[in-house]
Amino acid sequence: MWYKESGTLLLFKIKKPTTTGRTWQLQTAKARFSEVFQLARSEGPQVITRQGKDAVVLLPIEQFDRLTVRSRQPESLVKFFRDSPLVGLELDFERDKDTGRDIEL
Repeated sequence: MWYKESGTLLLFKIKKPTTTGRTWQLQTAKARFSEVFQLARSEGPQVITRQGKDAVVLLPIEQFDRLTVRSRQPESLVKFFRDSPLVGLELDFERDKDTGRDIEL
C-alpha cells in the first residue's frame, strides 16, 4: 500500500533497504515525525522498523520519482507512440504472401 504525505514524501514497503540514512523504531518515528521528515529531506532515506524488522522507508519524493520513473504508465497509447524513439523511421510492414504448404493426407 502506498501512502503520500503532504505531496512531498512517500512511505513505501521494502524487503531490504539500501540506504545510508538513520533507522527509527515505529513508535519513535511517530513521536518525532517532524524530525524524521526533515532528516529524510536533508540527509536521505530514513528506515522505520516495526517489531525489530525493517518495515518502511521515508524518502524525498524526488528520490522516489527517480527510482520509479521507468515503471510509470504513459498517459495514453497515442502519447506512448508519439514519444517513441521509432517516430519518423520508415518501417516495412508488408509481408510475403503465405500460400501454405502441401501436405499429404
